Amino acid sequence: MEGGPSVPNQSPMEEAQALKELVERMARALVDSPDQVTVEATEEDNAMVLRLRVASSDVGRVIGKQGRTAKAMRTVLHAIAARSKRRAVLEILE
Repeated sequence: MEGGPSVPNQSPMEEAQALKELVERMARALVDSPDQVTVEATEEDNAMVLRLRVASSDVGRVIGKQGRTAKAMRTVLHAIAARSKRRAVLEILE
């Protein structure tokens, strides 16, 4: 995937930005109010923490039935971050 989040020579800041954009794109595709989707990326405890905020009416869509959608998003993030031996955490907030 050219230019995607798995480019091996990215700096930690570039990787965080790429993961942030990926989460934002996935979330916007799932919700009814894509203009209210925001993602904040920070570095905490040696991990990239991505805080996803959506409209309160869209939280259920992002989490999914029995948390399946959220788990799938986290699995993708973990796989991408693991390529560069990093950890990624996705927090879903209202």
